[in-house]
Amino acid sequence: MNLPRFISQRIQKTKSESFTSTVVKVGVASIAIGLAVMIVSFGILIGYKQSIKDKLFSLSSHIQVSKITLNQSYEETPMPIKTNFYNNYRQNSKIRHVQAVGNKAGMLKSSEELAGIVIKGVGHDYDWQTFSENLIEGRRINFSDTSFSNEIIISKRIAQQLKIKLSEEVLVYFVQNPPRVRKVKVVGIYETGLEEFDKNFVIGDLALVQKMNEWDTNTCGHYEVFLKNFDDLTPAASQILNEIDSDMKITKITDMFPAIFDWLSLLDKNIIIVLVLILVVACFNMISVLLVMMMERSPMIGILKALGSDNIQIRKIFIFNGLTIILKGVLYGNLIGMGLCIIQYYFKVIPLDPENYYISYVPIAWNWLIILVLNLATILLILAVITIPTLIVSRMRVVEALKFKE
Repeated sequence: MNLPRFISQRIQKTKSESFTSTVVKVGVASIAIGLAVMIVSFGILIGYKQSIKDKLFSLSSHIQVSKITLNQSYEETPMPIKTNFYNNYRQNSKIRHVQAVGNKAGMLKSSEELAGIVIKGVGHDYDWQTFSENLIEGRRINFSDTSFSNEIIISKRIAQQLKIKLSEEVLVYFVQNPPRVRKVKVVGIYETGLEEFDKNFVIGDLALVQKMNEWDTNTCGHYEVFLKNFDDLTPAASQILNEIDSDMKITKITDMFPAIFDWLSLLDKNIIIVLVLILVVACFNMISVLLVMMMERSPMIGILKALGSDNIQIRKIFIFNGLTIILKGVLYGNLIGMGLCIIQYYFKVIPLDPENYYISYVPIAWNWLIILVLNLATILLILAVITIPTLIVSRMRVVEALKFKE
């Protein structure tokens, strides 16, 4: 028989209204709340970061490949589409997709208003599945096999600014020599919540950009390269740099939008500080619980010592008790934390201001490895900490311990 475990179980089954029972409940609650907060915090953090990155990648890409030029405007230096890199990119295991696009600055004019825009010309290789998450009205562009398509997709912000409705025809003025104007039809409206995109970009046909720039059909402004895993950004960039032509350059998305990625990195640091504080509080609460438990059980400690039990056996009794409290707290913490995440994930009950946070609700992402690590870290850390107060057992003398007995 395992004597420490047997005595520990008997103590737990004792129905008592003592102060210890109240303190134990506080200990279970502190662990449960702490773990629930950590699970929810990581769910929100990972979900928020993933949502922002998905929005960036829906209108941009992980890596852009373009011609080396000193030009800093939206007017791009032409480059051929059918290069060795474009034709053979599927041989690179890190690359998911490559598409040829071209930007062209212009003025969009409705019947009442006028605004500067950038037409992002896309072709048949455009990844509409990635972009479709932003499409709130209408449909994607239908391409023409003989000429350019006169259909465009504008942002909700531009639509409101110029008072444009779906299926309405508007004029696009291209400021060049000589100036050109084209009538286009709005077939879709998108919204990303990212001001950099929503206030500037209009999705159009790459053939229209080629026509306005007098490029041939094998010419684009740049490539957009999508990776299978964002974590491979740096090594993939090095590989692509070796595969493209010598007169081309690459630009990583972290360099295109440094402020956003610096902000996301800052979120990581803040959440780590919060989690450390939560674990510290939970550890101190458990130390307090065991100290109270041992002080109230001082007569029992004295009797066990008088009967020949050594200090290690007596310490194990309280460690088993502490482990039970920890496991109860972890169980309740998982139920509360994952329950709250499930409610937010499916019902989106907590909204956000998209102008400040770029999304309209608090996002939740599931990462079971992190949830497992949080559970193990909580159990092991608190279990390691609660061995400290049990050292007081070795300092208790039999006579002094028995004095507490009524």
